[in-house]
Amino acid sequence: MPGTLAGVRVVDMTSVAMGPYATQILADHGAEVIKVESPEGDVFRMSAPAAHAGMGPAYLNLNRNKYSVTLDAKAPADHASLLRLIDGADVFVSNVRPAALGRLGLDAATLRARNPRLIHCAAVGFGQDGPYAAHPAFDDIIQAMSGLADLQGRNSGAPSYVNTILADKVAGLTLAYAIPMALYERERSGQGQAIEVPMFETLVSFTLVEHMSGHSFVPPLGPMGYNRVLSPQRRPYRTRDGYLALLPYTDAQWRRFFALAGRDDLASDPRYADAAARARHFDELYQDLADIVVLRGTDEWLAQLADADIPHGPVNTPEALLDDPHLRATGYFQRMEHPTEGTLTTTGIPVRFSRTPGAIGRPAPRQDADRDMLPLAR
Repeated sequence: MPGTLAGVRVVDMTSVAMGPYATQILADHGAEVIKVESPEGDVFRMSAPAAHAGMGPAYLNLNRNKYSVTLDAKAPADHASLLRLIDGADVFVSNVRPAALGRLGLDAATLRARNPRLIHCAAVGFGQDGPYAAHPAFDDIIQAMSGLADLQGRNSGAPSYVNTILADKVAGLTLAYAIPMALYERERSGQGQAIEVPMFETLVSFTLVEHMSGHSFVPPLGPMGYNRVLSPQRRPYRTRDGYLALLPYTDAQWRRFFALAGRDDLASDPRYADAAARARHFDELYQDLADIVVLRGTDEWLAQLADADIPHGPVNTPEALLDDPHLRATGYFQRMEHPTEGTLTTTGIPVRFSRTPGAIGRPAPRQDADRDMLPLAR
C-alpha cells in the first residue's frame, strides 16, 4: 500500500538535522526523496561511533528511505544535472544560506520560473526580512536566543541547553508539515510557492506558547513564565529505591492521590482545593508530593498509581526504551539490513494511517549510491 505522499518527488539539498529530519518524515510516508550532497558529504555522516567512515549513527537515523547523489553545484556539468533533477521535482528543500543559494541560481524566483509548480523550501536560521537574516544558526544558538536556555536553567542558576537537538527537530517538524500544506494548496491553484521556515521564529513560537503568560495581555497582567513548569520542585520524584514521574492533574486525581497516600489533611487543605488554588501554591504542592513519594518503592508506586488511574510513569534511560513493554508490543523499534553496515535498529514511524501507512523500506544510503537517478526526468 503506497504512503500518503506516494508520487511526490523531493530534491533534498539539506544536511545535518533540521532539513534531513523533515525530508525523512516525507520519505517515510511515500515521497521519493533524492538527497543531493556536496563532494564533502553531509557532516552528520562523520558522527560516531561508526562501523565505516561516512555512515555515522546520526546520519543513519535521519536519512532512511532516501536516495543519494553527489553533485558539486558550483561545477557547470553538475549544476546542469541538479537543475534537471529540480525541473522534474515537486519539492526542492535547501538549508544553504539564501545568499549563497541565489549565487548558485537556486533561489525560488529562478527555479520557479523554470518549474512554476515547484514548492521551494528554505530552511533558514532567521526570517530573511529581519536584521539577523545573514547570521549562521545552529541548535545551541537558537535554544539560547529563543529563551529556552534561560527557562531551562531557571532552577540551577545558569542557562542550560536541553539535552537533545530540540531546535533542529522542532523546526524540522514545522518544515515537514508546511510542505504537504503547500502541496495541498497546489491542487487547487495549480501553482507552487516559496516556503521559508526560520529556526529562530519557530522556537520562539514553540517556547512562548505557555510562557507568554501575563504578557499575553496589553498591558501585561503579570510576568512571563508558566509557574507550574518553572517550579523548582517540578522534577522526577525520588522514591525509596529510585525515581518516578507523577502528575495528578484534575481535582479528582489529586483527591485519589491524597487518599492513596493516607493524607486526608492535604485533601482538605484549602491551598490545594482546586486548580486555581493549586496554581498559587505549586512549590508547596510539589514539595508535599516529593515528601510522600519517597516513602515507598518505585514498583509499589507504579502498581498503586495504575490501580488509582493517576498519571504516572517510570523514569526511563534511553537504553531502557529498547526493551519497553509498550514499544515492544507495538513493534516500534525495527531491524533492517544495510548492504554495508549490517543489521541496524531504527525508530519506528509514530504516525499511523489506517489506509496509507508509512513504511521503512530503505536504510540510509551510502554517498552517491544512486547516481543512476541523475538522468531521471518526468
